[in-house]
Amino acid sequence: MADLDEIKAEKDYHLDKPFTTVGDFHVKGAGNLDWGMRKRLSNIFNPKTGNTVMFAFDHGYFMGSVSGLERLDLLIPRLAPHIDVLMGTRGALRTSVSPSFRKGVALRVSSGSSMLNDDLSHETLAVDIEDAIRMDADCMAVQVFIGADGQKDSIDTLSKVVNAGNRYGVPTLGVVAVGKDMERTDRYFKLATRIIAELGANIVKTYYCDRFEEVVAACPVPIVVAGGKKLPEKEALDMAFKAMQGGASGLDMGRNIFQSRYPQAMADAVSKIVHENFTINEAWEFFEDTRSCL
Repeated sequence: MADLDEIKAEKDYHLDKPFTTVGDFHVKGAGNLDWGMRKRLSNIFNPKTGNTVMFAFDHGYFMGSVSGLERLDLLIPRLAPHIDVLMGTRGALRTSVSPSFRKGVALRVSSGSSMLNDDLSHETLAVDIEDAIRMDADCMAVQVFIGADGQKDSIDTLSKVVNAGNRYGVPTLGVVAVGKDMERTDRYFKLATRIIAELGANIVKTYYCDRFEEVVAACPVPIVVAGGKKLPEKEALDMAFKAMQGGASGLDMGRNIFQSRYPQAMADAVSKIVHENFTINEAWEFFEDTRSCL
């Protein structure tokens, strides 16, 4: 088998060469897709910058009421003007987001065990393509557990979503799940992101790590970096800056926005990094100036 440890060949990620795209479309790896797919991807990735700021608030589907997400109906209207894409469940979107929202929507379509169960990896398909279309979703988000006990189940779910999405022109977002027994290394993320992309996902969400630029180079579709656990604001902005410098196509922040004392200022500071190439010092100064006005 290729690439076993004892016979591993040296790899060359050609970090000095940008990804070869077809035509002038601004989303990595999407040049050969049809019009509907590219239209929805343009609702997610800003055509001017090629990047995106997502706001994830789908935690309730397995964690219940999360600190900071107790009242979605109050939080979402405050944050919607400050981000590019909302990532949530159909229940949260239908009950707590106004249909007048005119930005991107990433619809969570996989589900599984709650936090009361030690193994979250056996997720299943919870939302069919017809409901995703009814909700005018710009992409369908699927959790994928590479290396976990439920790997086969989640790959099966991903494949079903990709097949349905290709049939109706709805992109798929594959979310790399990192359980407590999984390593957060570049080796793991190179494996997981590449598998998810090769199975047909149009976007991959994963975590920042050492050698992140190699993870991005080896993945033929855009990588959006998850915010992960709550960090002090400056540390979160530093991670966002490093991720964008490493080639990410955006950030999907959840807890680092909704658990901040100043969520709107935090969302705006992340956007400055993603869309305006702010340095960490510029973003931190912007955050401090903005929060002082709230």
